[in-house]
Amino acid sequence: MLSRKNKHFLLKIISLFSVIRGYNVAVIVIAQYLSAIFILAPKTIPSLDIILDLRIFILVLASALSIASGYIINNFYDSKKDLINRPNKSMLDRLVSQKTKLYVYFSLNFIVAFISIFLSWRVFLFFSAYIFLIWFYSHKLKKYAIIGNITAALLAVLPFFAVLIYLFKKDRFRHFEIEHVEIIFAHAAFLFLLILIREMIKDLENIKGDLANNYRTIPVIYGESTSKKAITVLTILTIFPVYLLIEIFYYRAVLGKGKL
Repeated sequence: MLSRKNKHFLLKIISLFSVIRGYNVAVIVIAQYLSAIFILAPKTIPSLDIILDLRIFILVLASALSIASGYIINNFYDSKKDLINRPNKSMLDRLVSQKTKLYVYFSLNFIVAFISIFLSWRVFLFFSAYIFLIWFYSHKLKKYAIIGNITAALLAVLPFFAVLIYLFKKDRFRHFEIEHVEIIFAHAAFLFLLILIREMIKDLENIKGDLANNYRTIPVIYGESTSKKAITVLTILTIFPVYLLIEIFYYRAVLGKGKL
């Protein structure tokens, strides 16, 4: 049996895992590797090389830690709103003090800066800017309609482009094919639209907390009906990147005769 002190410590670990949304971070890590292997990398780079590449590992690790720290600062600023929208989760999250959250937040960002500088100063600048954008989004932008949603979607997509740029540099752009670029951007557009839809659905779910805390989201300003119509339009728009992917993958790759 665990002692009371150990139980309390375990609950704090679970609480911190909830704050950083460890399950989401794990999915993002897997998604980055899978996208690197099957979508982003030129065909000339073997899958095993990608998995064993230390630089890709550092990029993925830096992305994961940046996103985890982003969840922390987002939780920090949304603590009052979450009490209304997610009371049960909020009670769990509050087992870790705001001071501890900030300590972990700055520690994670320091680790990101430390490991990214070993890759290059450009990578360091990228993640520095990325961390700043996450903070600025959490502190300011997410309170505003449209720009907050678009920023959230862009922040979710950006880490994948960090891996993409590295892979193309590794290949020295020798196999930089326009068809490959089309495939990448079709996937990126589809992912962007899905995340944008998710963010707008979250705004609908969180409307009570947003109203109470003066968040000027789309449902708050324009109403739930307008928000639902916008979500419907975005859902329809996802057809276009899906069409492009089917056209490229099926007709070009399988039949070798597709034309956009």
